[in-house]
Amino acid sequence: MATKGRRKQALRACNYELFQAETLVPPPPATINHQIAEATRQVLPELVTHIDPVRPAPAALPEVEELYRLFDRFNWKYFGGKLPKVKIEYSRRMSCAGSYSPHRRLIRIGWKYHEIFPQDLEDTLKHEMIHIRHFGHDRKFKDEAERIGASLRAREHPALRRKPKFLYECPGCGAEYPRQRRLTMASCAYCSEGRRYDSRFKLRPKKIPLSGSSR
Repeated sequence: MATKGRRKQALRACNYELFQAETLVPPPPATINHQIAEATRQVLPELVTHIDPVRPAPAALPEVEELYRLFDRFNWKYFGGKLPKVKIEYSRRMSCAGSYSPHRRLIRIGWKYHEIFPQDLEDTLKHEMIHIRHFGHDRKFKDEAERIGASLRAREHPALRRKPKFLYECPGCGAEYPRQRRLTMASCAYCSEGRRYDSRFKLRPKKIPLSGSSR
């Protein structure tokens, strides 16, 4: 009997420990956004499934240091490391993909363009690296672009279109040069030999069409 009594006491102790209420920690107060979401689910449960998810922010463009690393890699891969060192920077003002200034030895990469087309950044850099050797888009430039797989033209997008304030035309080949700033002493890049000013091909003002289109 004594043994049975001790067994009952032990079972009661086990049951007590097994079903003893847990110590509950109150959850932290919900944020205002969480409260709104919960209220929406309770009041309008049928509309919750139709709420559009928040779109993720566009991927950030690489730092300028990464552009220099790409330049070095492309220089050795496509040009045997023979291209001279140049300065590279982003431009938040220009709407085109990129540009190269031979006098400043500067490659500028258009920030607005590559926010829309980030996948084109390496292609733009290769394009501008060819301009270090070939200023215009002549046959030699096109051959080099084909050799290294660089595009000749950038893509178009409505957000990048800016109506030019001035339009100039070459008296020789008829090439048009839409510009945001007025030109004074400038000649056609295609007709002027050696990238030097040639008065025979001095750009002359032309009336901008009503549609604002240019070649």
